[in-house]
Amino acid sequence: MAATTQQPLRGRGADRSRHPPALPPQRRRKLAGRSALVVLLVLAVITGSLAGLTLVYSVDLPQIDELEHYRPSTITDLYDRNGRLVGSFALERREVVGYDGFAPILREAVISIEDKNFYSHWGINVFRVAGAAWHDIRSHGRSQGASTLTMQLARNLFLNSDRTAKRKIQEAYLAIQIERAFTKQQIFTLYGNQIYLGSGMYGFEAASEYYFSKHAKELTLTEAALLAGLPKGPVAFSPILNPDRALKRRNLVLSEMESDGVITHAQANEARSAPLGLHIAQPEGSVAPWFQEEVRRELEKRFGSDEVHEAGLRVDTTLDLGLQETANRAVADGLAADERRHGWKGHLENVLAEGETIDGYRHPDWAVPAAPSDYVHALVTRVLPLEIHARVGPPDESGAEIVLLPADWQWTGQRYGDALAKPGDIIYVRMSAAIHPSDEDLSPGTPDMEGSARRATLEQDSGVEGALLAIDNTSGGVLAMVGGRDYALSEFNRATQAERQTGSSFKPYVYTTAIESGLKPTDIVVDGPARFGDYVPHNYENDYKGAMTLTKAFAESRNIPALKLAARVGIEKVIDTAHRFGVTAKIPPYLPIALGAVGITLEEQVASYAVFPNDGVRVAPHLIRKVTNADGIVLWEDKPAVNEVIDQRTARTMMTLFKAVTAHGTGAAAAQLNHPLGGKTGTTSDFTDAWFLGFSPSVTCGVWVGYDSRESLGNKETGAVAALPMWIDFMKAAIAGKEDEQFPGDEATPPNQSDLASRK
Repeated sequence: MAATTQQPLRGRGADRSRHPPALPPQRRRKLAGRSALVVLLVLAVITGSLAGLTLVYSVDLPQIDELEHYRPSTITDLYDRNGRLVGSFALERREVVGYDGFAPILREAVISIEDKNFYSHWGINVFRVAGAAWHDIRSHGRSQGASTLTMQLARNLFLNSDRTAKRKIQEAYLAIQIERAFTKQQIFTLYGNQIYLGSGMYGFEAASEYYFSKHAKELTLTEAALLAGLPKGPVAFSPILNPDRALKRRNLVLSEMESDGVITHAQANEARSAPLGLHIAQPEGSVAPWFQEEVRRELEKRFGSDEVHEAGLRVDTTLDLGLQETANRAVADGLAADERRHGWKGHLENVLAEGETIDGYRHPDWAVPAAPSDYVHALVTRVLPLEIHARVGPPDESGAEIVLLPADWQWTGQRYGDALAKPGDIIYVRMSAAIHPSDEDLSPGTPDMEGSARRATLEQDSGVEGALLAIDNTSGGVLAMVGGRDYALSEFNRATQAERQTGSSFKPYVYTTAIESGLKPTDIVVDGPARFGDYVPHNYENDYKGAMTLTKAFAESRNIPALKLAARVGIEKVIDTAHRFGVTAKIPPYLPIALGAVGITLEEQVASYAVFPNDGVRVAPHLIRKVTNADGIVLWEDKPAVNEVIDQRTARTMMTLFKAVTAHGTGAAAAQLNHPLGGKTGTTSDFTDAWFLGFSPSVTCGVWVGYDSRESLGNKETGAVAALPMWIDFMKAAIAGKEDEQFPGDEATPPNQSDLASRK
């Protein structure tokens, strides 16, 4: 009994808390059913929401079948009349290649760092998305990428880069659709041509050519790894802007490739220790920048900016690349000769005085490396009595250092270099014509190197400008165009945009009107004192030669005869003639207009002069022959306007006068070419503008020289002195190989026979 009474008493409540009674089977079934219903409802809500979101966000998405006809933005290329590349337009620098255009090692590198399961997933990687979501939660919103290559492609093609739920859902939806419609090879090809890789380069081919100067199919392991690391951050990992970060990113790609078994440990170690190995492709300066800009403007007017810069058009132009190079050289050399004729002026800009540093200074000329014989601005870095050291590029650029020795500035009359320049000065130089690193002969004028520096000669840039325009007489196609001294400093096109006083180059309109009124080249006009109301003109030489034929008066560019002819036929008729020839300027009806007191563009003057060797027919100048799209379909062919300005008799009569100019008149220096030629000089008051316009049977060319500020070129700087030498240099190339050509109407006369007779 005692033992029994010592046992603790157990209440019912305590027993239930330790061992709850089992629910009846019927109640258990009801509870399970309710739980299942809740789960199903939650799943239904989630599924419905996702379906609704997908429906809402996919309504305005593009159709994937559009990709079958997709063309990425590509470069519009310009070709000269012989099929040689002139230049290009592009908002995105891209070269499209096929799947085999990407080196296998590049494809492996991209997949290792961007999408390891590319060949197995169906557009999205569920595990990667879940991992990224978990990372986002743990890092309080610091997002981690989970996009596959296909999702990146969808985003780049169709969406923006906003990090929103809507964009992510759209991206996934499009990726799945892309995977259903295209093979993995097709998807990688689209991706490889579309992705941005920094420095304005789109696609691996363009990037490979830019960073390594080779095709994407030729990339090595280290090069491929570098490019593969760029899509994540083209600027952040740029090998140019951030080389240290680019190296780390490249080595990360190599490590990923090693862990994937794509490369061995030894290969990875060797590659990680290698430098970046960049071989940046230097930008090519356009041979015809003013011409190219004129073409761009015309194309944009006709097709719009987007089509011109993105559609990959082929533009066949009228330009002759060889003649353009000749024109560039003729103008540059001619202006340099003009500068030297007037002696050294100095007045150099100094960057130190303007608060800049020598190491930090960059000149616009330096955008393109200076080639042999180029004229370029240089920054003086050090001066000794017998040496001037300068550079024509950034301090770390190979070949930027130049040196000038006494022979290179002898023309200035100064004996010592420190009397000409000081550190920080901007000088104008002509690079040596050739570079011979092994040649130690530094005799005066030898175009070689002084140590590691390139040789150059001192020139002068006082601001004098020049322009040249040449057209094909038959077609009106522009063969060459130079709009100024340096496009890097001034894009203003003095060949097409500058209206300058023409001087005596206006006189052909006067004489044409006189010929049309019945006068003949042999008719006599008196070159003597004359007064027209209050206007008392004079000749350039301030003398008078008495009675002379119209031919002689024209050849010697006498002013009084031209004014008398204009007064005889009426200045209004002369102005009407100029307008018939294509001159668009509004010309006031004053007699001095006969001597060129009116502004006309070089382009209009050249087009007008081409009427004469064309037997009176004007063919409107034009730049473009044909425009073709990426499929080879011709979009536009330019057919220039053609109209008869004067009759054949008048044109051939005027040719007699023009040929006299180049045979024994003011343009007689052109006779050295020993070819059928004609032309006219032009010089304005105070020598502010100098012209020469002339032609062979096939080409008409005009040259203008002057200052934008309209200051004087200097005493005696006439068209024959300042402009004609450039014209001759150009026409030597323009007539090469055309020994048998003749002007219309001269077929019965051996070439140059009439010129020889006149000179006797």
